[in-house]
Amino acid sequence: MTVKIPMPALSPTMTEGTLTKWLIKVGDQVKAGDVLAEIETDKATMEVEAVDEGKVAKLIVKKVLRIFQLILP
Repeated sequence: MTVKIPMPALSPTMTEGTLTKWLIKVGDQVKAGDVLAEIETDKATMEVEAVDEGKVAKLIVKKVLRIFQLILP
């Protein structure tokens, strides 16, 4: 089963983030706690961790420095 992993809000006030580096590639096995990517905000660069285990099937955003507008509940 495929699970999409959206970019999380890394702080309560975060509305945008820039993917600066993927630390995984298609085909990699990941487990909870593995670092997937680095995201830069207006205040800091942070790591995004996997919350579950699985195999990376596809990286939808392939280019670095793409800016995301977050939709927060």
